[in-house]
Amino acid sequence: MAFIMLSSHFRLYLYKCLQTNESMLDLDRITEKWKQRWDSSKTFEANAKPGQEKFFLTFPYPYMNGYLHVGHFYSAVRVDVMARYKRMRGFNVLFPQGWHCTGSPIENAAQRIREKEEKQWQIMKGMGFSDEEIKKFEDPVHWITFFPKEAKKDLESLGFSIDWRRSFITTDLNPHYDAFIRWQFNRLKEANHVIKGKFPVVWCTKDNSPVGDHARVEGEGETPQEYVLMKYKYGDDFIVTATLRPETLYGDTNIWINPTATYVKAKINDENWIVSKSSAAKLGHQDKNVKIISEIKGSELIGKFCEAPITKTKIPIFPALFANPDLGTGIV
Repeated sequence: MAFIMLSSHFRLYLYKCLQTNESMLDLDRITEKWKQRWDSSKTFEANAKPGQEKFFLTFPYPYMNGYLHVGHFYSAVRVDVMARYKRMRGFNVLFPQGWHCTGSPIENAAQRIREKEEKQWQIMKGMGFSDEEIKKFEDPVHWITFFPKEAKKDLESLGFSIDWRRSFITTDLNPHYDAFIRWQFNRLKEANHVIKGKFPVVWCTKDNSPVGDHARVEGEGETPQEYVLMKYKYGDDFIVTATLRPETLYGDTNIWINPTATYVKAKINDENWIVSKSSAAKLGHQDKNVKIISEIKGSELIGKFCEAPITKTKIPIFPALFANPDLGTGIV
C-alpha cells in the first residue's frame, strides 16, 4: 500500500535497489546537491515584493549557553515545514533566525568558570571542550560569539530554509535589535501594559537578583512558596510558625521545635520574633526590617509554653527533629 503514494519512476528505482542490494539513497550527496542549488538561486532570501502576500514566521531564539540539541530540531522542523508550504502556496515568506544571548544564565556560567566551579567545568567537558578551551568561556562575550556560529552550522547542515542575511543576536552588541526592544517596551509602557511593582520571585542572595529556572545550575522547578505566618505569644516576644494550612490552627495542641537547631530572637519591624536563623535571613529579603538580637538553642525552648493565637490557650513546646530550620520558620 505504501508504494501507491510514490511515483512510478521512484517505485522502479526502489525495486532495482532492492534487487541489486545497492545503497538505496546517498542522503549526503542529495543534501549537498540541494543546498548548493538553494544557495546559488537564493531561494530563501525574502525581499519586498509589492502585491505579493507576505508571511512571517520564526523559531523561538535558542539560548546560546550551549550547542543545539535534538529538542531544538524537533520544534524547529515544524516551523521549516510551514515556511516551505507557504512558499509553495505563493507567499513571500520571511524566515529569519535569532540567537538569545541576553539575560543572566550566560554571565552566571562565565562567572562559575572563572571561579573554577567543578560542576560547570564538567558541563563544559561534556560538550567536548578541553581545559584550555574552557578557560576562554570565562568571558561571557566568548559564549555569544562561539555558540551562534555553531548553531548556524547545525541548522544549515539540516537544510533549514532560513534567510541567513537576517541572523542576529539579542544583546546590545547588536544595537539595531537592542533599539527595537527598547522601542517595544516604551510603546508597551505608554499603553500601560508594563507595570512596575513588588512580586514574589525566586531570589539569588549571592547576586541580589531574581533568578529563573534557566539561570540555575540546580533547583529547577522551584517557585515562590506562600506560607501563612502565625504568631504565638511567648512572654514579650512571639514564636512564629509558617503554615500552609491555617484552618488547622483551631486544633492547636502544641508546637514543635528542633532541639538541635539554632534559632534567633530578632526585631522584625516593631516586634520581637523567634524564628530559625536561616528564616530570619530570608525574611530580610521580603520587605521586612530584620535586626538580630540574640541566638537561642532550640533545646532552650523545649518544655516551655506559649499562647495559641486562635484559642488563646497555653500550649507546650515539644522537641521534633523533623522540624527543618531551613523550611518555613523552622517551627511547626
